Amino acid sequence: MARITTEKFEVIAGKVRACCLCEAHLPLGPRPVFQIDAKARILIAGQAPGRRVHETGIPFSDPSGDRLRKWMGVEKAVFYDSQKVAILPMGFCYPGTGKSGDLPPRTECAAEWRAQLLKLMPAVQLTLVIGQYAIDWHLKTTQKDSLTQTVQNWKEYWPQLLPLPHPSPRNNIWLKKNPWFMAEVIPKLQRKIDSLLNS
Repeated sequence: MARITTEKFEVIAGKVRACCLCEAHLPLGPRPVFQIDAKARILIAGQAPGRRVHETGIPFSDPSGDRLRKWMGVEKAVFYDSQKVAILPMGFCYPGTGKSGDLPPRTECAAEWRAQLLKLMPAVQLTLVIGQYAIDWHLKTTQKDSLTQTVQNWKEYWPQLLPLPHPSPRNNIWLKKNPWFMAEVIPKLQRKIDSLLNS
């Protein structure tokens, strides 16, 4: 069974890395950025790569990643160990920039690949659902009327899922307005991650 899973990973991951479904809509061209392994116990369901991540080809290699790692309480060596942490954004390629920041993730990625890749990660026990687009896909009809309300009701999804605001510096105001998030949610998250990584 393990060999079949490995073969499936090689085939599907190879197809995703070569994907060009929405090439015509990408200002910098396709460069799928993700990190997966069948042994990963933690999954980060993000939005889409930013320009810096597109340039490096490394997920969360930006200020958002610095903050996310602090939230999780992990160092880069752990964060980028695919056997521990999988990173699967809603859109695999940089979608370009709009008037108020990066454009939304292209919808082609999730429709074509997401279900296939998630099935190949049976060891995942905690999914960090980051931002509204990931919340829409993973929480579907169980989410609340706003992102803030969904995050406030995080216990309804715990411990399999944890909805989070995006760790972007653009959300500094949100964090200041919602101090309960750092006081209540983050310590619980760090304890859970420590347990998953060391059990």
